[in-house]
Amino acid sequence: MRKELLVTLSLLCPSSTAFAQAPSADDSLVLSRAIQAVIWGMPAVNFELMLQAALKAGARDNQIIFWSRIPDWKNQTLTPNPSTIYLMPFVDTKGTGPMVLEIPPASGGEITGTIMDAWQAALDDVGPAGADKGRGGKYLILPPGYAEKTPDGYIPLASDTNKSYALLRSNVGSGSEADVAKAVTYAKQIKLYPLSQAAAPPPTAFIDVVDATYDSTIPYDIRIFQSLDRFIQREPWLERDKAMIDQIKSIGIEKGKPFDPGPQAQATLEEAARDAHGWLDVRYEGLFKPPFYEGGQWALPVAHDVTEGLANLFAKPNVYPVDDRGAFYSFAFSSVKHLGTGQFYLVTIRDKESRALDGESTYRLTVPANAPVSLYWSGTVYDRETHGLIRGTKWSSRGSNTPGLQINPDGSADIFFGPKAPDGKESNWVPTKAGRGWEIIFRFYGPQKALFEKSWRLPDIERIAQP
Repeated sequence: MRKELLVTLSLLCPSSTAFAQAPSADDSLVLSRAIQAVIWGMPAVNFELMLQAALKAGARDNQIIFWSRIPDWKNQTLTPNPSTIYLMPFVDTKGTGPMVLEIPPASGGEITGTIMDAWQAALDDVGPAGADKGRGGKYLILPPGYAEKTPDGYIPLASDTNKSYALLRSNVGSGSEADVAKAVTYAKQIKLYPLSQAAAPPPTAFIDVVDATYDSTIPYDIRIFQSLDRFIQREPWLERDKAMIDQIKSIGIEKGKPFDPGPQAQATLEEAARDAHGWLDVRYEGLFKPPFYEGGQWALPVAHDVTEGLANLFAKPNVYPVDDRGAFYSFAFSSVKHLGTGQFYLVTIRDKESRALDGESTYRLTVPANAPVSLYWSGTVYDRETHGLIRGTKWSSRGSNTPGLQINPDGSADIFFGPKAPDGKESNWVPTKAGRGWEIIFRFYGPQKALFEKSWRLPDIERIAQP
């Protein structure tokens, strides 16, 4: 009897050591906890994969990676925008103390973006839609628990994590080579340095990754747990997440101890990663109900509770949308403090007839005239399975700032999607790949009132030809 009780207890509360050596392959408790760990930890894993890609490309902490021209498919982050110049400062305050991220005034250029903690919760937006209101500003990223008085002239941002990052976009105007070069030059006015060296800041290091395959797509296998372990070892536990300490300990992840699952444990974790992938995909498809426009296919890509929580560090009592947050970070990265101020997004995975978008058929999207934007709009295609840009394609996006875009006499624009461009329409065509499903995000930069009032409506995508 005592032996049976001990076996039962070992299954209910398996230690990391026991799990590493001899878990049951069909242990439903461990399997379910591993699935939950993937869902809960998705924003952290997402961040960690981007950080590792930066390190692989030669960057170091407190440096800025950037793309020196419009990114192509080799930017394998999740649903990136290949119509802008990206910059991503990766910040670590643990060894340096407070770090200053200096954004230039919006004169001769414009930065849109957000500074986030390592869980990708927004600390604040920057640029004209951010705290500096386009005047430029010195954002001071503080270490966890920092209690000293901050100097005047800075915008203090208290982070709960040692590492943080920012997603910054330098807008490219018309998209011409000259405008792109101008956007890069302007972006390099951004500065990143320790507060302790503010009197004489050292030069900011910019690491160009434009020719690197920068891959942070989510691998639904043992690597997802390895990424989560690296994050847990480095970052402090947040009060809101302490209930997960024992949960992930039972799958072999424990602060201060190595993560070293044996073959049987690894097989269980691999199964959990696959199951989590399936669950997250179902949750992702659930985002399309209700649609943004009544009777249409376009939807907001993030649940309201997630948008709100990312903006206020999940401060709302009785609300912690871990499931929808996990779904969001399985196909995207970054967050926004004030959604709808600097940018707005709509997404779809289906055509007008509610059929899944496939890479073999040809489709048309007619963007009506007078799109409600002060900057530009764009439609970008992604691989439905990986949520990255479709590998090997000439380009992935067309938009109002695409050089040579053909405009109809009434001011509308027809954008085509398919494996081959319709005759005479290559400048308005986005390639897809046969045998692969796809999805699209439509971006509005500098969104205006008519978009939110829905007096201007983006039509659904129509299939005009199939194999």
